[in-house]
Amino acid sequence: MLALGKLLELTLAGREPAQKIQLTVDGVQLRWLSEGALEVRPPEARDNGSDLLLSSGIHGNETAPIELLDRLLHGIAQGQIKLRTRILFLFGNPEAMRRGERYLELDVNRLFNGRHEKNIGPEAIRAADLEQLARNFFSLPGRSRLHYDLHTAIRGSKIEQFALYPWKDGRKHSRHELARLRAAGMEAVLLQNKPSITFTAFTYEQLDAESFTLELGKARPFGQNQGVNVSRLETRLQQIIEGNEPVTDSLDGLQLFSVAREVIKHSDAFLMHLPADVENFSPLEKGYLLAEDLAKTRWVIEEEGARIIFPNPKVKNGLRAGILIVPTTDAGLV
Repeated sequence: MLALGKLLELTLAGREPAQKIQLTVDGVQLRWLSEGALEVRPPEARDNGSDLLLSSGIHGNETAPIELLDRLLHGIAQGQIKLRTRILFLFGNPEAMRRGERYLELDVNRLFNGRHEKNIGPEAIRAADLEQLARNFFSLPGRSRLHYDLHTAIRGSKIEQFALYPWKDGRKHSRHELARLRAAGMEAVLLQNKPSITFTAFTYEQLDAESFTLELGKARPFGQNQGVNVSRLETRLQQIIEGNEPVTDSLDGLQLFSVAREVIKHSDAFLMHLPADVENFSPLEKGYLLAEDLAKTRWVIEEEGARIIFPNPKVKNGLRAGILIVPTTDAGLV
């Protein structure tokens, strides 16, 4: 197989390929951009006008999505997947991937939309580089733009596979994209309602892509992802790549949530009153004292049907320690 089809192998070895551009036997161009970044372009006659950014490894120990992208790239490089879509494959944090750690010093997925400029170190530089790679990739006019940033979670979840849909003032969420996610196996989508500092928030807000963070199960080491079933997502991605995706607008079985409140950790005195192994989407009763901090700051559950996702009292001061969410409807979709 072509050396550039082995992007994961090159990334984990910390190696740079001798050839930066290679062609498959059916004319697909593979172009090395930088460490962990590969653009794949179909022959002009087969190009359907779609641009797809597939990122994973933003957290280096979330290996199932990395392995998924590796399989897709292998299929394209070997001619088994007939490419009609221009793709940018990105492995977000190569050094963390090599060490099998979530991140080294800073959570890369909290460093976008200007946040990297307020920090120093290799991960802040990497976030700036990822923004520029995405900006360059999505710079061609007149093409559709889709970004899936693939993750697995620190903890278990009562809803195992779900997506987060970023927000931008004046822009409505797409029913078509939600139906596509449902067909790809997502059981729930969180419709966000404020700006964010994640990678998908950057591509959604700044680059006008349809962008989604996908949570696919629990994080495990390389080679131990038999329990993470990404078969429906893999099938749908292959259909998108080949341009033969079945049309559907059905949201049947898809649960929709909106953000009620974010729990922000302000100091080292922060306390979260949840078990260490609490799962994402765990329900919380009204009146429950969820967390407290300095200056008598208290988070008491007031919302009907509230649930918690991403609870993490160990985050750095000033960062989000959890999100309170509530059920919502599809009334605002277009």
